[in-house]
Amino acid sequence: MKKYFDSCPETINENGLYGFSWIESVLAIPSPLVCVTSYKENGLPNATMQSWCTFDGNEGFHVLFSAVNKNTHMYSSIMKSKHFVVNFPSKDVFMKCYATIENNDYSKDEITASGLTAETALKVNAPLIKECFLNLECKLEWVKEIKENSDHYVFCAEVVGIHMDEEHFNAEKLGRYEETGYLYNIHSPINPDNGDKMETQIGVIHKLGSYDKL
Repeated sequence: MKKYFDSCPETINENGLYGFSWIESVLAIPSPLVCVTSYKENGLPNATMQSWCTFDGNEGFHVLFSAVNKNTHMYSSIMKSKHFVVNFPSKDVFMKCYATIENNDYSKDEITASGLTAETALKVNAPLIKECFLNLECKLEWVKEIKENSDHYVFCAEVVGIHMDEEHFNAEKLGRYEETGYLYNIHSPINPDNGDKMETQIGVIHKLGSYDKL
């Protein structure tokens, strides 16, 4: 039986959602986990863990971030340079990328402070993370407020270059999926019947098979 929701269930304490909509936790739709890198105005690398992103491959290839907070280094640095890199960590380097949250300091090289290696991109003025198996060089195309006077913006950028570890595009080696591939953010699922809340989890894709074999 399906249940219909158009307002926050009484079982959910909205004050404990840290500004996120209750719908975010009721649905808990996974999205890719990435680390976005750019240069701050002082020339030092900035690194920001992000999720809530998707991709479009119809006219060129674009990445869209649906919730970039305007009070962050990510927002200010990308708005100034219009360049950034989207880095995809595998499980073995995730915790170092996650450490960029603690190293969020304007006076720090946030990549090296987290135990990672910064390399120079080829087409954009932004650093990339060597240890990540996939890096997308991006040029910002447009920015839009989610709602008028919101603190969060949608970013759309064209991908102009990619760096991909050959062992990851080879499915007979590490591949893009399963335990060694892309990571997904499963954000704080809540059971709306009783308010039970899970901690945020990390997931991977397990392939079911081709369309005609399901």
